[in-house]
Amino acid sequence: MTAVSQGTPYRELAKLADSLFKASGDDEERLASHLDTVSTDLRHELFVSDLLNAYQVFYYFFRESPGDLGKERMILAPASLLVHGMAILEVDYLEVIFSMDPDEPVITVRDEGQVLANYRGKTAYRDAMQFIDESL
Repeated sequence: MTAVSQGTPYRELAKLADSLFKASGDDEERLASHLDTVSTDLRHELFVSDLLNAYQVFYYFFRESPGDLGKERMILAPASLLVHGMAILEVDYLEVIFSMDPDEPVITVRDEGQVLANYRGKTAYRDAMQFIDESL
């Protein structure tokens, strides 16, 4: 199921994704740089589609990896899951959730379902990790 919120035909969006993948190869930094050149509306459509995976969206915003386990989880998940959020890490008893709302990344830190902290924007991941470091 692919969510295309702005009305771009799926075929056109798929062509765009293919051209981005060809131009960047398997290099996540190059893909992020190429995504910077795409219009905001098209980029958002890609971020909530099944054409990108959750890690590609994570890397685009934060330009870092959440470690091997978090990266592996997100590579296996379509970006469309980010509308609802997905657990990317567990640190001790805390769970780190990555979501999109609607055009910006959100990182939520939870303890057994209770939200302890919520961060938005390009520093959200680092802010959440700092919160966790200070909390443990």
